[in-house]
Amino acid sequence: MTSTPSTLDVVGIGNAIVDVLSESDDAFLGSQGLTKGTMALVDEQQAEALYGAMGPGVETSGGSVANTMAAIAQLGGSAGFIGRVRNDQLGSIFAHDLRATGCLFDTPAAESGPSTARCMILVTPDAQRTMNTFLGASVHLDPNDIDLSMVRRAKVLYLEGYLWDAEEAKRAFVAAASEVKANGGEVALSLSDPFCVDRHRDSFRDLVENHVDILFANEAEIISLYQSSSFEEAAKQVRQHCRLACLTRSEQGSWVLEGETTHTIAPFQLGDLRDTTGAGDTYAAGFLYGYTQGLAADQCGQIASLCAGQVVTQMGPRPQVSLKELVQKHLPALAG
Repeated sequence: MTSTPSTLDVVGIGNAIVDVLSESDDAFLGSQGLTKGTMALVDEQQAEALYGAMGPGVETSGGSVANTMAAIAQLGGSAGFIGRVRNDQLGSIFAHDLRATGCLFDTPAAESGPSTARCMILVTPDAQRTMNTFLGASVHLDPNDIDLSMVRRAKVLYLEGYLWDAEEAKRAFVAAASEVKANGGEVALSLSDPFCVDRHRDSFRDLVENHVDILFANEAEIISLYQSSSFEEAAKQVRQHCRLACLTRSEQGSWVLEGETTHTIAPFQLGDLRDTTGAGDTYAAGFLYGYTQGLAADQCGQIASLCAGQVVTQMGPRPQVSLKELVQKHLPALAG
Protein backbone atom coordinates (compact mmCIF):
# COMPACT_ATOMS: atom_id res chain seq x y z
CA MET A 1 0.00 0.00 0.00
CA THR A 2 1.30 3.49 -0.87
CA SER A 3 2.09 5.55 2.20
CA THR A 4 0.56 9.01 2.51
CA PRO A 5 3.09 11.87 2.59
CA SER A 6 3.31 13.75 5.90
CA THR A 7 3.21 17.03 3.98
CA LEU A 8 1.20 17.80 0.86
CA ASP A 9 2.38 20.41 -1.62
CA VAL A 10 -1.11 21.67 -2.43
CA VAL A 11 -4.60 20.85 -1.18
CA GLY A 12 -7.47 22.18 -3.28
CA ILE A 13 -11.11 22.77 -2.38
CA GLY A 14 -13.55 23.18 -5.22
CA ASN A 15 -16.58 22.02 -7.14
CA ALA A 16 -16.43 18.35 -8.16
CA ILE A 17 -17.73 18.42 -11.73
CA VAL A 18 -17.87 16.11 -14.73
CA ASP A 19 -17.43 18.03 -17.99
CA VAL A 20 -19.33 17.21 -21.17
CA LEU A 21 -17.47 18.79 -24.11
CA SER A 22 -18.96 19.26 -27.56
CA GLU A 23 -17.80 21.14 -30.65
CA SER A 24 -20.28 23.87 -31.60
CA ASP A 25 -20.67 27.12 -33.54
CA ASP A 26 -21.85 30.68 -32.96
CA ALA A 27 -25.27 29.96 -34.47
CA PHE A 28 -25.99 27.26 -31.87
CA LEU A 29 -24.87 29.54 -29.04
CA GLY A 30 -27.21 32.22 -30.36
CA SER A 31 -30.13 29.81 -30.64
CA GLN A 32 -29.64 28.85 -26.97
CA GLY A 33 -29.21 32.45 -25.79
CA LEU A 34 -25.65 31.77 -24.57
CA THR A 35 -22.85 34.34 -24.14
CA LYS A 36 -19.69 33.03 -25.75
CA GLY A 37 -16.65 32.56 -23.55
CA THR A 38 -18.43 32.77 -20.19
CA MET A 39 -19.75 30.42 -17.52
CA ALA A 40 -23.46 30.43 -16.63
CA LEU A 41 -25.14 28.53 -13.81
CA VAL A 42 -28.14 26.42 -14.85
CA ASP A 43 -30.63 24.25 -12.95
CA GLU A 44 -31.05 20.53 -13.53
CA GLN A 45 -33.92 21.00 -16.00
CA GLN A 46 -31.93 23.51 -18.08
CA ALA A 47 -28.91 21.20 -17.98
CA GLU A 48 -30.96 18.30 -19.33
CA ALA A 49 -32.45 20.46 -22.11
CA LEU A 50 -29.05 21.76 -23.24
CA TYR A 51 -27.52 18.28 -23.06
CA GLY A 52 -30.29 17.04 -25.34
CA ALA A 53 -29.78 19.85 -27.85
CA MET A 54 -25.98 19.84 -28.12
CA GLY A 55 -23.99 17.59 -30.43
CA PRO A 56 -22.09 14.43 -29.47
CA GLY A 57 -20.05 15.02 -26.33
CA VAL A 58 -16.95 13.72 -24.59
CA GLU A 59 -17.28 13.17 -20.83
CA THR A 60 -14.25 13.90 -18.69
CA SER A 61 -13.79 14.77 -15.04
CA GLY A 62 -13.34 18.48 -14.56
CA GLY A 63 -13.90 21.23 -12.02
CA SER A 64 -11.40 24.09 -11.91
CA VAL A 65 -9.46 23.20 -8.76
CA ALA A 66 -9.72 19.45 -9.40
CA ASN A 67 -8.08 20.03 -12.79
CA THR A 68 -5.27 21.93 -11.08
CA MET A 69 -4.72 19.19 -8.48
CA ALA A 70 -4.65 16.50 -11.19
CA ALA A 71 -1.99 18.42 -13.13
CA ILE A 72 0.13 19.02 -9.99
CA ALA A 73 0.08 15.27 -9.32
CA GLN A 74 1.06 14.62 -12.93
CA LEU A 75 4.00 17.01 -12.61
CA GLY A 76 5.25 14.97 -9.67
CA GLY A 77 3.89 17.06 -6.81
CA SER A 78 1.76 15.78 -3.94
CA ALA A 79 -1.84 17.00 -4.10
CA GLY A 80 -5.15 16.44 -2.34
CA PHE A 81 -8.67 17.50 -3.30
CA ILE A 82 -11.79 18.16 -1.21
CA GLY A 83 -15.15 18.36 -2.99
CA ARG A 84 -18.57 16.72 -2.91
CA VAL A 85 -20.07 14.26 -5.38
CA ARG A 86 -23.22 12.13 -5.18
CA ASN A 87 -23.00 8.31 -5.06
CA ASP A 88 -24.09 8.07 -8.72
CA GLN A 89 -22.44 7.19 -12.03
CA LEU A 90 -20.92 10.62 -12.63
CA GLY A 91 -19.66 10.71 -9.04
CA SER A 92 -17.86 7.40 -9.58
CA ILE A 93 -16.34 8.68 -12.84
CA PHE A 94 -15.10 11.83 -11.11
CA ALA A 95 -13.51 9.97 -8.19
CA HIS A 96 -11.85 7.34 -10.40
CA ASP A 97 -10.39 9.88 -12.83
CA LEU A 98 -8.96 12.09 -10.08
CA ARG A 99 -7.46 9.27 -8.04
CA ALA A 100 -5.92 7.79 -11.18
CA THR A 101 -3.71 10.90 -11.46
CA GLY A 102 -2.23 10.22 -8.02
CA CYS A 103 -4.23 12.95 -6.29
CA LEU A 104 -5.71 12.12 -2.88
CA PHE A 105 -9.52 12.33 -2.82
CA ASP A 106 -11.37 11.01 0.23
CA THR A 107 -14.47 13.22 0.60
CA PRO A 108 -17.39 10.79 1.21
CA ALA A 109 -20.01 10.76 -1.57
CA ALA A 110 -23.43 12.13 -0.58
CA GLU A 111 -26.11 9.45 -0.33
CA SER A 112 -29.03 11.81 -0.92
CA GLY A 113 -29.78 15.17 -2.50
CA PRO A 114 -28.85 16.52 -5.95
CA SER A 115 -26.83 14.49 -8.44
CA THR A 116 -23.14 15.02 -9.17
CA ALA A 117 -22.39 18.35 -10.84
CA ARG A 118 -21.87 18.55 -14.58
CA CYS A 119 -20.73 21.26 -16.97
CA MET A 120 -21.77 21.38 -20.62
CA ILE A 121 -18.88 22.99 -22.50
CA LEU A 122 -19.47 24.17 -26.06
CA VAL A 123 -16.22 24.73 -27.97
CA THR A 124 -16.42 26.99 -31.04
CA PRO A 125 -13.92 26.97 -33.95
CA ASP A 126 -12.04 29.94 -32.41
CA ALA A 127 -11.28 27.64 -29.41
CA GLN A 128 -13.47 29.68 -27.06
CA ARG A 129 -15.40 27.62 -24.52
CA THR A 130 -18.87 28.52 -23.32
CA MET A 131 -19.75 26.75 -20.07
CA ASN A 132 -23.15 25.94 -18.59
CA THR A 133 -22.85 24.45 -15.15
CA PHE A 134 -25.31 22.53 -13.01
CA LEU A 135 -23.62 22.59 -9.60
CA GLY A 136 -25.67 19.75 -8.13
CA ALA A 137 -24.09 18.04 -5.14
CA SER A 138 -20.96 20.20 -5.21
CA VAL A 139 -22.63 23.27 -3.70
CA HIS A 140 -23.63 21.31 -0.62
CA LEU A 141 -20.01 21.02 0.48
CA ASP A 142 -20.00 22.23 4.07
CA PRO A 143 -17.48 22.56 6.93
CA ASN A 144 -18.19 18.96 7.99
CA ASP A 145 -16.82 17.77 4.62
CA ILE A 146 -13.47 19.46 5.19
CA ASP A 147 -10.74 17.00 6.14
CA LEU A 148 -8.84 19.32 8.46
CA SER A 149 -6.02 16.80 8.86
CA MET A 150 -5.40 17.08 5.12
CA VAL A 151 -5.64 20.90 5.20
CA ARG A 152 -3.12 21.12 8.06
CA ARG A 153 -0.56 19.23 5.98
CA ALA A 154 -0.77 21.60 3.00
CA LYS A 155 2.04 23.96 2.06
CA VAL A 156 -0.58 25.82 0.00
CA LEU A 157 -4.38 25.66 0.14
CA TYR A 158 -5.90 26.46 -3.27
CA LEU A 159 -9.48 27.70 -3.50
CA GLU A 160 -11.77 28.62 -6.38
CA GLY A 161 -13.95 31.71 -6.53
CA TYR A 162 -16.89 29.61 -7.75
CA LEU A 163 -17.24 28.31 -4.17
CA TRP A 164 -18.45 31.76 -3.14
CA ASP A 165 -21.79 31.11 -4.88
CA ALA A 166 -23.07 28.85 -2.06
CA GLU A 167 -23.22 29.83 1.60
CA GLU A 168 -22.34 26.35 2.93
CA ALA A 169 -19.33 26.07 0.62
CA LYS A 170 -18.28 29.61 1.54
CA ARG A 171 -18.19 28.70 5.23
CA ALA A 172 -16.13 25.61 4.41
CA PHE A 173 -13.77 27.78 2.39
CA VAL A 174 -13.21 30.24 5.29
CA ALA A 175 -12.74 27.46 7.86
CA ALA A 176 -10.11 25.75 5.73
CA ALA A 177 -8.25 29.02 5.03
CA SER A 178 -8.06 29.79 8.75
CA GLU A 179 -6.81 26.27 9.48
CA VAL A 180 -4.00 26.31 6.92
CA LYS A 181 -2.82 29.75 8.05
CA ALA A 182 -2.77 28.60 11.67
CA ASN A 183 -0.46 25.76 10.65
CA GLY A 184 2.02 27.90 8.72
CA GLY A 185 0.65 27.31 5.22
CA GLU A 186 -0.41 29.78 2.57
CA VAL A 187 -3.66 30.47 0.72
CA ALA A 188 -4.01 30.73 -3.05
CA LEU A 189 -7.21 31.80 -4.82
CA SER A 190 -8.49 31.68 -8.39
CA LEU A 191 -11.04 34.37 -9.24
CA SER A 192 -12.63 31.79 -11.62
CA ASP A 193 -14.77 33.96 -13.95
CA PRO A 194 -15.53 37.67 -14.48
CA PHE A 195 -19.25 37.11 -13.80
CA CYS A 196 -18.28 35.39 -10.53
CA VAL A 197 -16.23 38.48 -9.63
CA ASP A 198 -19.18 40.73 -10.48
CA ARG A 199 -21.40 38.77 -8.08
CA HIS A 200 -18.95 38.89 -5.16
CA ARG A 201 -16.67 41.87 -5.78
CA ASP A 202 -16.64 43.39 -2.29
CA SER A 203 -16.09 40.12 -0.44
CA PHE A 204 -13.43 39.05 -2.97
CA ARG A 205 -11.56 42.30 -2.41
CA ASP A 206 -11.65 41.72 1.33
CA LEU A 207 -10.48 38.14 0.85
CA VAL A 208 -7.57 39.15 -1.40
CA GLU A 209 -6.48 41.96 0.92
CA ASN A 210 -6.67 40.02 4.19
CA HIS A 211 -6.30 36.30 3.51
CA VAL A 212 -4.78 35.51 0.10
CA ASP A 213 -1.04 35.07 -0.51
CA ILE A 214 -1.16 34.03 -4.19
CA LEU A 215 -3.88 35.22 -6.58
CA PHE A 216 -4.67 33.80 -10.03
CA ALA A 217 -6.81 35.80 -12.45
CA ASN A 218 -7.14 36.50 -16.14
CA GLU A 219 -7.29 39.97 -17.65
CA ALA A 220 -11.09 40.30 -17.55
CA GLU A 221 -11.30 39.05 -13.96
CA ILE A 222 -8.69 41.39 -12.51
CA ILE A 223 -10.17 44.40 -14.33
CA SER A 224 -13.60 43.45 -12.96
CA LEU A 225 -12.25 43.02 -9.41
CA TYR A 226 -10.96 46.59 -9.27
CA GLN A 227 -13.41 48.06 -11.81
CA SER A 228 -10.35 49.46 -13.56
CA SER A 229 -10.16 51.20 -16.93
CA SER A 230 -7.19 49.08 -18.02
CA PHE A 231 -5.24 45.92 -17.26
CA GLU A 232 -2.23 48.00 -16.19
CA GLU A 233 -4.30 49.94 -13.66
CA ALA A 234 -5.76 46.72 -12.23
CA ALA A 235 -2.26 45.26 -11.93
CA LYS A 236 -1.13 48.35 -10.02
CA GLN A 237 -4.02 47.89 -7.59
CA VAL A 238 -3.60 44.17 -6.93
CA ARG A 239 0.11 44.32 -6.17
CA GLN A 240 -0.78 46.38 -3.07
CA HIS A 241 -3.00 43.61 -1.70
CA CYS A 242 -1.29 40.22 -2.06
CA ARG A 243 2.27 38.96 -2.18
CA LEU A 244 2.06 37.23 -5.56
CA ALA A 245 -0.44 37.82 -8.37
CA CYS A 246 -0.41 35.67 -11.52
CA LEU A 247 -2.34 37.45 -14.28
CA THR A 248 -2.89 35.59 -17.55
CA ARG A 249 -3.42 37.38 -20.87
CA SER A 250 -4.17 34.61 -23.42
CA GLU A 251 -1.84 34.86 -26.43
CA GLN A 252 0.08 37.72 -24.77
CA GLY A 253 1.37 35.38 -22.06
CA SER A 254 1.16 36.43 -18.42
CA TRP A 255 2.44 38.77 -15.75
CA VAL A 256 3.65 37.51 -12.39
CA LEU A 257 3.62 40.38 -9.90
CA GLU A 258 5.97 39.99 -6.93
CA GLY A 259 6.15 43.08 -4.75
CA GLU A 260 7.17 45.91 -7.06
CA THR A 261 8.67 43.48 -9.59
CA THR A 262 6.80 42.45 -12.75
CA HIS A 263 7.91 39.19 -14.35
CA THR A 264 6.67 39.11 -17.96
CA ILE A 265 6.16 35.47 -18.99
CA ALA A 266 6.06 34.61 -22.67
CA PRO A 267 3.48 32.10 -23.95
CA PHE A 268 4.46 28.67 -25.26
CA GLN A 269 2.94 27.72 -28.62
CA LEU A 270 3.12 23.95 -28.87
CA GLY A 271 0.56 23.42 -31.63
CA ASP A 272 -2.69 24.69 -33.07
CA LEU A 273 -5.11 26.30 -30.62
CA ARG A 274 -8.02 23.86 -30.19
CA ASP A 275 -9.78 24.38 -26.85
CA THR A 276 -9.02 26.83 -24.02
CA THR A 277 -10.88 24.73 -21.41
CA GLY A 278 -8.58 24.20 -18.45
CA ALA A 279 -5.86 26.63 -19.59
CA GLY A 280 -6.07 28.73 -16.42
CA ASP A 281 -6.35 25.62 -14.24
CA THR A 282 -3.23 24.09 -15.78
CA TYR A 283 -1.36 27.41 -15.55
CA ALA A 284 -2.11 27.48 -11.80
CA ALA A 285 -0.89 23.88 -11.49
CA GLY A 286 2.45 24.67 -13.12
CA PHE A 287 2.96 27.73 -10.95
CA LEU A 288 1.99 26.07 -7.66
CA TYR A 289 4.08 23.01 -8.46
CA GLY A 290 7.16 25.17 -9.04
CA TYR A 291 6.39 27.32 -6.00
CA THR A 292 6.12 24.38 -3.62
CA GLN A 293 9.40 23.00 -5.00
CA GLY A 294 11.12 26.24 -4.00
CA LEU A 295 11.60 27.79 -7.45
CA ALA A 296 11.70 31.55 -8.06
CA ALA A 297 8.49 33.30 -9.14
CA ASP A 298 9.62 33.83 -12.75
CA GLN A 299 10.63 30.16 -13.03
CA CYS A 300 7.22 29.12 -11.66
CA GLY A 301 5.65 31.33 -14.33
CA GLN A 302 7.60 29.61 -17.08
CA ILE A 303 6.41 26.15 -15.98
CA ALA A 304 2.86 27.52 -15.72
CA SER A 305 3.01 28.97 -19.24
CA LEU A 306 4.37 25.72 -20.65
CA CYS A 307 1.61 23.62 -19.06
CA ALA A 308 -1.11 25.99 -20.27
CA GLY A 309 0.44 26.01 -23.73
CA GLN A 310 0.04 22.25 -23.93
CA VAL A 311 -3.54 21.92 -22.73
CA VAL A 312 -4.95 24.38 -25.29
CA THR A 313 -3.79 22.10 -28.13
CA GLN A 314 -6.28 19.36 -27.13
CA MET A 315 -9.95 18.90 -26.30
CA GLY A 316 -10.61 18.77 -22.58
CA PRO A 317 -9.10 20.24 -19.41
CA ARG A 318 -6.81 17.42 -18.25
CA PRO A 319 -3.42 17.15 -20.04
CA GLN A 320 -3.20 14.10 -22.28
CA VAL A 321 0.61 14.04 -22.35
CA SER A 322 3.09 13.79 -19.47
CA LEU A 323 3.59 17.27 -18.05
CA LYS A 324 6.68 16.05 -16.22
CA GLU A 325 8.26 14.98 -19.52
CA LEU A 326 7.12 18.26 -21.12
CA VAL A 327 9.04 20.26 -18.50
CA GLN A 328 12.09 18.01 -18.91
CA LYS A 329 12.03 18.64 -22.66
CA HIS A 330 11.35 22.39 -22.81
CA LEU A 331 12.64 23.63 -19.43
CA PRO A 332 15.31 21.08 -18.44
CA ALA A 333 16.97 23.44 -15.94
CA LEU A 334 13.68 23.57 -13.96
CA ALA A 335 12.81 19.85 -14.09
CA GLY A 336 12.63 18.12 -10.72
